[in-house]
This record gives sequence, C-alpha cells and structure tokens, in this order.
Amino acid sequence: MASHPQKVKIGITQTACTADREENLATAERVVREAAAKGANIVCLQELFTSVYFCQVEDHKYFELAEPIPGPSTDRFQALAKELGVVIVASLFEKRAAGVYHNTAAIIDADGSYLGKYRKMHIPDDPLFYEKFYFTPGDLGFMAWDTKFGRIGVCVCWDQWYPEAARLTALRGAQILFYPTAIGWHPTEKAQHGTRQHSSWETIQRGHAVANGCYVAVPNRIGHEAPDGGDGIEFWGQSFICDPAGQIVAKADDHTETVLIAEADLGSLDTQRTHWPFLRDRRIDAYQDITRRYID
Repeated sequence: MASHPQKVKIGITQTACTADREENLATAERVVREAAAKGANIVCLQELFTSVYFCQVEDHKYFELAEPIPGPSTDRFQALAKELGVVIVASLFEKRAAGVYHNTAAIIDADGSYLGKYRKMHIPDDPLFYEKFYFTPGDLGFMAWDTKFGRIGVCVCWDQWYPEAARLTALRGAQILFYPTAIGWHPTEKAQHGTRQHSSWETIQRGHAVANGCYVAVPNRIGHEAPDGGDGIEFWGQSFICDPAGQIVAKADDHTETVLIAEADLGSLDTQRTHWPFLRDRRIDAYQDITRRYID
C-alpha cells in the first residue's frame, strides 16, 4: 500500500441542482474551489450533480443526459483537480454503450490523473426512485484507490444500506468510504415517517464506520425537485462526516448549500482497529451462506 499523509482534510459538498447542466457544472466547480480554499485534500460531490434527479419518472428523454467516462465532465474535473492539487470524486450518469448505462463515480487524483470508476452495484426501484429503468447494475465490484491523500473507497447512495458493500470496500484497504447521495422525503410522508427515515439512513452509515474502523463521508443534495410535476422529492441534505468510532465530526443542515470540511487522522485507524478488532475476529470460515439470497 502506498505511503500517505497521516492527517488529511475531507471535503464534501451539498448543493441544489437545476435543469441547466452548465449551471450545475459551474456550481460543482465553485464548491470544489471553495473546499480547496478551506484546505480540503479530497473533495466528493453529491450523486448525479450535473442534473436534477431524473429518476422520479421513467422517460427515455433522460438518457440524453448520459456521457462516456472518461469524457467531457471527467476532463473538466481532471483539469480542476490538477490546478487545485485535490482529489475529486465525481458522480456521473455513464453511457457505456447503446442501451447500457450506469450510475458511476469517477475518481481523479490530485495530479489530475484519472484513477478509475465505480459503478453503483445496488439499484433501487421505489416510488420516485425508478433507477432500474436507467441504470444497469455495476459489474466492477467493490474497489479502493490509492490517491495522494489516502486510500479511498466509493459506493453510491442505495449501496449505503448494505453492510456487505462497506465491508468489501474496507477489505480492499479503504481508509475513507465516500457515499455520494441523492435521498430525500416524499413530501406527503415527511410528517409521519421523515424523522425515522433520516435517522435510519444516518445510523446505518455510522455503523459502517464502526464495523470497519474507517471514516465515512456522505454528501447529499438539498432542495425540492419535481421536474416532471407531481409532489416531487424534498432532498434532506444533512450531509455528514464521521470518524472510525462512528462519531459525527461535521454535519450540514437540511436546506443550506454547504461545503463541509473535517480533518481525518488516518493513523487513528490502526488504533481503532486494534482496540476494536472486528476485522481480526471475523469468522470467514463460517460465512459461506452470505452468498445465498435467503436461507430457507
């Protein structure tokens, strides 16, 4: 494993998105610059930040938003990463081939080099989150990349509910897990279910930090989006960063554009994992049934 600085600054961004792609790209560039100015070494943007969250409906017109990776957006952020000397994680709608599309995160090192991509593995199909219509499930597996400022892993949104995804990414050596996200409330459900939905989302990801002894950083979008009419989604923001003990060290509110910065002491992972040796005590000889859909 490559040698990295012991202490790095994580930056995550929380913004609203519009139907104007160039406006969204300009916003993303602006907040990355702001994060770098605040000392961030690694900056992760929220899920599918170049557009509104189009998966609220099944409409073929939205396939026009997709692009190759590497492609125009990665070119732009590679130049920005090189200029600022920061690592960038950019969540994009990938056109792989005719009829094959993915929800993909591109990983760009601080020298502007393109390190690779992660294709979202778990694809939801819920009311207003009709992602199976657009995205082919990922086929690259769970990965980690050595960057100038640490070894990072990236999963995307719906992946955050799966401890298997976090574990396998951590077993690749990830010191920080990033989860670019687009999640929010159905406005008609918020009063009854909103608090518990958000609490579940935050709690399970803090649990990933504890179980794997690593940092977890989760950028989410804000604002109300209903690009095709109807009630739409009220994105709940509340982006956060937590340490290897699952303690939240930085958190945004539910409505304000925010560039969130937190220092990560990567040297503390060894201390955390030796005092709470979950990786040591895993019974890998007894987990074969985890590959079964259900144990009948």
